[in-house]
Amino acid sequence: MAAAALTREGGEDAFRRLFRFYRQRDASDLRGVVDFSAPGGQVFRSQLSVSSVSDQDACRAGLRPVSQWKAYGLSEYPGFIFIPNPFLPGCQRHWVKQCLKLYPEKPNVCNLDLHMAPEKTTDLWGQSKEQLRRKGSSKWEPRSLLEKLRWVTLGYHYNWDTKKYSANHHTPFPSDLAFLSEQVAAACGFRGFQAQAGILNYYHFDSSLGIHVDESELDHSRPLLSFSFGQSSIFLLGGLKREEAPTAMFMHSGDIMVMSGFSRLLYHAVPRVLPNPEGTALPSCLHQALSSELPAGSVIEHSSDEDWQVCAKYLQSSRINMTIRQVLAEGQKFPEESGTNGKGQAPSEGSHHENSKAKRHKPNTV
Repeated sequence: MAAAALTREGGEDAFRRLFRFYRQRDASDLRGVVDFSAPGGQVFRSQLSVSSVSDQDACRAGLRPVSQWKAYGLSEYPGFIFIPNPFLPGCQRHWVKQCLKLYPEKPNVCNLDLHMAPEKTTDLWGQSKEQLRRKGSSKWEPRSLLEKLRWVTLGYHYNWDTKKYSANHHTPFPSDLAFLSEQVAAACGFRGFQAQAGILNYYHFDSSLGIHVDESELDHSRPLLSFSFGQSSIFLLGGLKREEAPTAMFMHSGDIMVMSGFSRLLYHAVPRVLPNPEGTALPSCLHQALSSELPAGSVIEHSSDEDWQVCAKYLQSSRINMTIRQVLAEGQKFPEESGTNGKGQAPSEGSHHENSKAKRHKPNTV
């Protein structure tokens, strides 16, 4: 296959060559991409810690009972766990709405803060919803502020200049997202996981995420959790060096990835966003209605029809990914630093998410 042949060529490292191959708009050879909806070959079933999460707590987080989840691993990638959409019907909508309406609000930080006055970024949802609702199919229409959103940081805010977190650049982590993350981590054998930092990435069909390793957290014994909603993507998982060819896999709406142990510090990237494989504007799982009765203590909220219309319009050409991590081990503190206020800003939109016009590629930490 073309993709396999590329990894044997000289010159660029194997990861970069495969990234470029899948990045191409005309790359139609997707036979080498692992699809966890039809596992086989290097894919095997993983065991989950069913007793670590009660059915009630799973339901409160908007998840099916853990006994009903399917989980998979990949040979040669110990610690990697892939969970195809374990969300209860309608519950993905809550997280999409939070990522578009609530989480971009201050005091959280987003890419638009780099070049806009604070008062201009205080209500991205309110400034964008009517424009999004009326949006047609022409690519020449002006983009709303929400469509210009590329990333949001939560909890400990990542310093893109120093590539570090710090104690003095922190805002409260959303309690609903922390609860979801704790249940997923516990189901994967990581009880007591503390969601302390999050990076939300907002992708469009011309977006990609550069080759990088998540190593800025001080505690690497805790997993990295990744949640995806909306359109699909190709995810590349490599090795400890970029010379090792990565494995390509599909990520669809509702899918969860957990990178732990050996896989916690591997190179990875997203070269391409793809229309959902069902061929419809939105995947069918996002059309499912939320139950009218939610359990006591549920973190899931009903979305109004108006709000969901805006979210659905956004997702017709977009994908949202939430990556959640624990920065510090229990009782651990940040080392003393001099000469920094911990508030370094992130790279610009063009360098963080490569678009189709970009001529350069920069690795990014996400």
